Amino acid sequence: MPLQNRVTPTGDIIATPHRGLFTGNRGIIHDPATKTLLKKRWSSPAWITCLCEFRGWRRPVMGRRSWTELFFLDEATAFAAGHRPCFFCRRDDANRFRSCWEKGNGVSDIRAREMDAVLHQERLERGRKRLHPLPVPVTQLPDGAMVVRGEESFVIVAERVLQWSMAGYRKIDVAIDDALLLTPPSTLRAFGAGYRPVLHPSAVK
Repeated sequence: MPLQNRVTPTGDIIATPHRGLFTGNRGIIHDPATKTLLKKRWSSPAWITCLCEFRGWRRPVMGRRSWTELFFLDEATAFAAGHRPCFFCRRDDANRFRSCWEKGNGVSDIRAREMDAVLHQERLERGRKRLHPLPVPVTQLPDGAMVVRGEESFVIVAERVLQWSMAGYRKIDVAIDDALLLTPPSTLRAFGAGYRPVLHPSAVK
């Protein structure tokens, strides 16, 4: 039986056998005795995205009273949910993201906790995923940006719109001009300044 630890672009945490390319966490939000989630969906404003493998370390998933291991299809999905790269296991990516975040948002010498404070306001509204109006038409969004229309989420890649699923992406033949932005605006501006999130192979076929 799969654990409830897979994150969707809307930030929900579901149970599925698919694991994805990245792990990460939002603090401790599980009971290690039952390996089930608590009612809360975050315990820290630092929502991070980590490598699934680092220095050969292996963790028993949800097996300790430590951070709760969550999984993402790819980095675009993690960003859409409101996460950012980890400064420990992904230091180079995190520093590159911070540099682009500073450039895109017109700031300098930003600290991780300061980025987290901005992202926390942008990803949640009354405890639920916060949606944002599109700053430009859908196909003009930078690669890796994610939007939502109805119950479905989509990623933008090279001006193409691909539908998200737990297993990967697929092409669609309908316009979604009435979609709303999932990726936090400050992260979107980092994409515009040059950061390119890692995409699932199905997005770049």
